[in-house]
This record gives sequence, C-alpha cells and structure tokens, in this order.
Amino acid sequence: MKNICLYFQIHQPLRLKRYRFFDIGADHYYYDDFQTEDIITRLVQNSYLPANETIAEMIKYSGGKFKCAFSISGVALELLEQYAPELIDSFKSLAETGCVEFLAEPYAHSLASVYDPAEFEAQVKKHSEKIQELFGKKPTALRNAELIYSDDIGELVANMGYKTMLVEGARHVLGYKSPNYVYRHSYKPDLKLLIRNYKLSDDIAFRFSNRSWSDFPLTADKYISWLAAMPAEEQLVNIWLGYEALGEYQKKESGIFDFLKALPYHAMERNLTFVTPSEAVAKNKPVDIAKAIFPISWSSEEKDLSAWTGNNLQQEALEKLYQIGERVRMSSDRTLLRDWLNLQTTDHFRYMSHKDAWGSHYENAYDAFTNYMNILADFLQRVESQFPANVDNEELNELLTTIRNQAAEIEALKKEVKTLKKKGK
Repeated sequence: MKNICLYFQIHQPLRLKRYRFFDIGADHYYYDDFQTEDIITRLVQNSYLPANETIAEMIKYSGGKFKCAFSISGVALELLEQYAPELIDSFKSLAETGCVEFLAEPYAHSLASVYDPAEFEAQVKKHSEKIQELFGKKPTALRNAELIYSDDIGELVANMGYKTMLVEGARHVLGYKSPNYVYRHSYKPDLKLLIRNYKLSDDIAFRFSNRSWSDFPLTADKYISWLAAMPAEEQLVNIWLGYEALGEYQKKESGIFDFLKALPYHAMERNLTFVTPSEAVAKNKPVDIAKAIFPISWSSEEKDLSAWTGNNLQQEALEKLYQIGERVRMSSDRTLLRDWLNLQTTDHFRYMSHKDAWGSHYENAYDAFTNYMNILADFLQRVESQFPANVDNEELNELLTTIRNQAAEIEALKKEVKTLKKKGK
C-alpha cells in the first residue's frame, strides 16, 4: 500500500524597518510592526485559517484517515500568538485529532546549522519546547530551515536524539535513486531520511493555476492517479510545500481548497493512505544511504545555499552575525536574546541575493545589505557593552558562572533566614 506524506511549512519573519546610519546607538528597536502585522493578517485570512478549516473537514470526513504534518518556525509562532491567536487555537484543535504531527526546526528559521552548531542545537531545543507547550507533544522528527541538510548536519540531528529528518530531493545527492523511499544517514544509521519529491510538490505549490502548464487543470483525481501509477515498489511519496500555496499563491478562486479537500476520497479509492513523517519511517524500512558532503536546500535548480550565501554581501553579514554567537548565549538580557533570534532568520540574507531575492521589499541587494548592516552595527554595540571584546569568552564564562553561583547562594541563604524566622515565631 502506497503512503502519501503531506507536510506544510509556515515561516514569516519580523520585517525590518528602515534603519539609517545615524540611528546606530540611538534606536534599538529594529522592526516594522505595521508591515509585519499587515502580512500576517493577510496570510491568516487568505490562507492559514481556510486551509486549517479544510484540513479539519478532511480529517473528520475521512474518519481520521487523512493525516499531515506542519513545521512552524518559532518566530512565526510568536507572531501568530500576537496577531492571530485564533489560528493557534485552530492548530490546537488539529493537534487534538491525533492526525497531525508537528515537526521540530531551528526556532529562528536560521542558518545556524551551517554557521554555529551550538546555536543550532539551542534553537532546536527551544523550538521543541515551544511545540510541546502549545500542542502537547514533543517532536520526534526534524526539518531544518529551508530543508538544509548535509552529513555533518545530520550527525548533529542524530546526536540530539531525533530519528527522522526531512531532506530535499537534490539530484546530485540522489543520483539515479528515486525520492520515493526511506533512506538513512551515511554513517548514523538510526537517523532516517525522508526525501521531498519536488516535482510533485511544485505541481501544487507553483503550477496549479498556471494555464500554460501542459497538465492544467490539475484535478485531485488526476493527481492521485499519477501517484497510483508509480512503480509498485515505490511505497512512499513525500509532498511538501509552503502553506501559503493554499489560498495566497494559488488563490481560492483557482479551486485549490476544493482540490485539497478531494485528495483523501480519490486516495482511498485507489488504496493510497496518508501518513505523518514519523509514521512513514515506522512503516517503511530504509533502502539505502543518502550522502551529502556539502549542504543542500530546497532552493533553485542548484539545490544549494546560494540564495542565502552566494555573494560577498551575504557572506560578510553572516560572518559578522555569527562571530558573536557564543557571547550572546551568555546573556540573560531577554530583549538582546530576542533580537539575536530575529536577526538570524534566513529571509534577511535572501533579500541580499543578486539572483533570488524573492519576497524582498528592498530596492536591490545593496539596499537590503546596508539596512541590515546598520541594524547589526547597533546590535554589536549592545553586545559589546555587556561583553567587551577585550575579555575572551573563557574569562567571561568563568565570571558569569561565579556571579550566577553567588546569586543562587544568596537566594538559598534568604530562604534559610525566612525559614528560621518562621521557627522563631
């Protein structure tokens, strides 16, 4: 019996406001709240809420046979809690059905897995705790930001205890092999890899309403027939796309929600079942390893990191940002730590791309770079004021440990005094 693993991604960054050189040192608030709220509100109304309502119907009318997964960045979750709490409630209702799996990912939807492994681990832990807090279950499968993967990143994920990781179906990694199987890490066999079928995923995400596409119009019956016609030994098809494809990029008028709603009926008609990522690896044994020496991602034909790291502007910004990671993690300043996460989202670096600045509100890559670097300059000054560069990290760590130990000791003594006073009465 063939399995369909359907997963949706939700990530939105805090948009940065226009921040000029003369603001450095004078203004420590970096965000365009109006633009951020406007985008979130539009996406919730056009895409997220109607899509959730559709999925709830699909689960109900299929008798719980329809299943899917979501990966929602921590930054996006915070924005939804602030601007659209009704959507969080909707996701909680989906979680209660037992038919939806929530995946772990780096909290800030960042490039930390490439630049700062300690930061990556910290963000995954923070995100996992957030998912458990909101939806009542700790994630066991992980999707990295932008589906970034390499053998080294997979090793980090395996060492964190995850058994399942979602990976892009890059041709130079798969070679002649089909994405429609479970694979395993090249030297960490306990880590199972699910591979995105990008052709079938993009048929929905990007081509669904394209009237010049040879397969237009795409109906649920036609789509499921393609899956059913695959070789019998290919037992798993991973269809993964951004949630905005439903109702935002593919408008409601295109019939996208009706297409989605009809999928379970036609799947069951042809004896195809829906599974979550964790169920997919439980039902299907790995057939081979998937080896990726260099990082891959979902982006572009190259499936590499060039959308975020492909030019000197991006590389300079990333280098300056991540060189202070160890110092920032020593801080207990909540505002500083919040800004640290928000400044790491991949979107800021994609806007600096010369070839793939999708979604950018800047005039060009240099405009995006200049604005970001002005903000980063102010952020670096704030870090420097707490942790001077002339004191090395080891000394700082020892000093902070001493201070925290003393604070804990003082607190314990206060409690002891309070107890003694009560006994004296």
